Order: sequence, then structure tokens, then C-alpha cells
Amino acid sequence: MTAQLHVDLGAFGENLRVLRDRVAPAELMLVVKNDAYGHGVERILPRALEEGVTWVGAFDVATGRRVRRLVGEAIRVFVWMLPDPDDVAEAIDLQLDLGVGDAQLLEDAAAAARRAGTTARVHLKIDSGLRRNGIRPEEWEAVVRRARALEKRGAIRVIGVWSHIAEASDADDDDARAIFDLALTQARVAGLTPTVTHLAASSAASARAEFRYDLVRIGAFAYGVAPAGGPSALNLGLRPIGTLTATVTAVESERVHVDAGFLHGLPTALAGAADVGTPAGRRPLLAVEALQSLVGSWGGAASGDTVVLYGGGVDEPTATEWAEAIGTIGEEIVTRISPRLPRTSE
Repeated sequence: MTAQLHVDLGAFGENLRVLRDRVAPAELMLVVKNDAYGHGVERILPRALEEGVTWVGAFDVATGRRVRRLVGEAIRVFVWMLPDPDDVAEAIDLQLDLGVGDAQLLEDAAAAARRAGTTARVHLKIDSGLRRNGIRPEEWEAVVRRARALEKRGAIRVIGVWSHIAEASDADDDDARAIFDLALTQARVAGLTPTVTHLAASSAASARAEFRYDLVRIGAFAYGVAPAGGPSALNLGLRPIGTLTATVTAVESERVHVDAGFLHGLPTALAGAADVGTPAGRRPLLAVEALQSLVGSWGGAASGDTVVLYGGGVDEPTATEWAEAIGTIGEEIVTRISPRLPRTSE
């Protein structure tokens, strides 16, 4: 045995069903950035299609390319990280939906579409206060007028209006939603007719119906990763789908050695702050070294024993618990696991 990440596709399917029921009638967009949050796009997507997912949020064009290769034209693929015109051109060639958050990117999309003899599918992004790659409210009316002019020329089609929100407090999110609603009204006044509007990601989509609109972008929750400092996955009706295990390689009187370390993606800050699951219950994680970690020993410990670093069992720490122990979020824990670590699934 060696350290590995096991992906429970059954739990993933259950999570998707729970979340789709929760956000209905809004449609669910499954976000697969960072290799499906470290769980593997090639493993995750076939099950997502079985569960009826029709929108995928790929984040960047490289991931969008992988998605298209895996599923063909069966689903809509949304990308919003488009750093240069070559990315824009490839996204259009792959028939991806483009998240457009500035005036120049809009021009790049129109120009690339004209060269390709096609029409770019665009989702215009309003900056609703998070300052994350969006068109400023004071620039919005000019941009939507320009977008309408480009639509009339056949270069683009504004499919959607969207934004990110901080999900830091209800009050902040309410302010962001007011900005979003005004932007949507202004887009329609300019003559645009978006067919999808999307504002919420996992937390807001799950908790607040008024934030769901037509489409919700679900990332961490689909993988059973709960928000740090918030309700647990169990309380959300979700199951963590990834279980990271390591194997005991040596036993000492007060500690055992396991074959996973910071080169496999374990944060060194976890040492002295987090627990792991062992055959005798939880034990402290004492040290994180390059290729191994040290764990508090237990009676009867033996080389070859399996230790659950994080997982979804009742007595096992979760990725979110690890994150809370070192002041970060569960997404960071699961996405930093090395792609070279073996993955299994069922």
C-alpha cells in the first residue's frame, strides 16, 4: 500500500442530487476548476453526465479543452479566466461560453469570432463589490451598449449576466445582489436579452433562494467540502467524496511514520494542529516532512496499517476540519494534493 486519494463517485452522485433538488428550479453548473477540486476531471465528469449535469464551469481554457475532449458537445462549458487573445480564440473554437469581465475582453471576443466566422457566446460580468474580474458599475452602461452593437453585427451573443459575491455576510451579499439586479435591468434596457443569470456559488445558492436566479455555480459543495467556520457537510446533507490515506512504514514507541508529506501536498502548518484517523481512533499529526509524516502512536500499531489523513467517515477528520485548524478553507486542502499521488474511485 502507498498513500492515495480514494474518490467515492457514489457520494458525489448523491451530493449532486441533493444540491439539484435544493436549488431547483435554478439549474446547477458543476465547477471543475483545479482538476475537479483535486478529485480528477476524468473521474468526475462521466458521473456528472450520468446525473444529468448540463453546465460545467471549467474556469480556464485548458480545463475547458479537457472537458470538451471528454464529453464532446453534450454540455455547455463556461470559462472566465481568459488572459490573452489566444485563449479567447481557442475558447471560441471549442464552443465554450465566455465570462467577460472587461471592455477589452469583449472586443477581443468579437474580433476572434469575426475571424472564425462564428458568434461568441458571452456572459457579461458586473463587479458587484468583490473586485474580482468584473466590469465596474460606472462603466457598465457603456459596455452593455457596446455589447448590443456587437450583437447586431453578429459577432457576439450575450447569453448571460453574472457575478461573484463574497459570501462574507448577508448584508454584504444583499448589497451585491442590488448591484447585480440594477446591472441586469440596465442590460435589458440596452436591448440585451440574456437567457441565463447567475450570481451564487455553493454557500449562497444553498442557503438563500433569492440568489439562485437561472443558474448556480456549485463547486466545493458538490465534492462534500463544507465552508470553514460554517455548517458541516453532514449538516448540509452532503458527504465528502475524497478520502486521503497513508500507510504506516515504521513504528516507534510514541509515534508512527506514514508515507505522505508536504511533497504530496500536506501543509506543514498541520503539524501539532490537526488529527488523523487510525485503527484506534484519532491521533495527533505531530510532524509533516518532505516524504513522510509522524503521527501519535497507538497500541498494536504495525507497519502496513492504514491511516486516514482526511475523509468522510464518522470518526475521521475532514478536509474542512484540517482547514479550520490552520486558518484556511477546505478547498485549499483538497486542491493542493499532488496530482502524482495515486487516485482510485468506485
